[in-house]
Amino acid sequence: MRGGARRAVCIESSPEANLGARQNLELNGFTAQTEIRALNVFDELRRLERDGARFGVVVLDPPPFARSRSALDAAARGYKEVNLRATRLLAPGGVLATFSCSHHVSAEMFEAICREAAGDAGVSLRVLDRLTQSADHPEALTIPETRYLKGVLLQAV
Repeated sequence: MRGGARRAVCIESSPEANLGARQNLELNGFTAQTEIRALNVFDELRRLERDGARFGVVVLDPPPFARSRSALDAAARGYKEVNLRATRLLAPGGVLATFSCSHHVSAEMFEAICREAAGDAGVSLRVLDRLTQSADHPEALTIPETRYLKGVLLQAV
């Protein structure tokens, strides 16, 4: 909102996260411009697509889909689905900031998933930036699990 958005829609199924979001919006004076929808993101993204909704910016920050190696295939399907749906909601020139905090999903794998999702969505995307966790979440060289957050900033072209 501080960047100039006229309105925002937050989709979050966690009651605790929704409470935190509401409190944050109140503290920053953005409650009037923001709608919080306590829904399943997969269902809501499908509905928004059916309704023809378009957004200038979409941010995907799901919980870890792969908490173990055995969940990797299911996680890949989940990441692909959510990215495909979000990509279809981008307005021309719109930006998608998409993230994975699943340690078992490498940055290369995550980008491949995003590439496949964009192809299936029929949307051309260009990479604006590759993102990772901030300095307050340090990565220890000897503990690979501490390199958990990977993200890609993409733009519809």
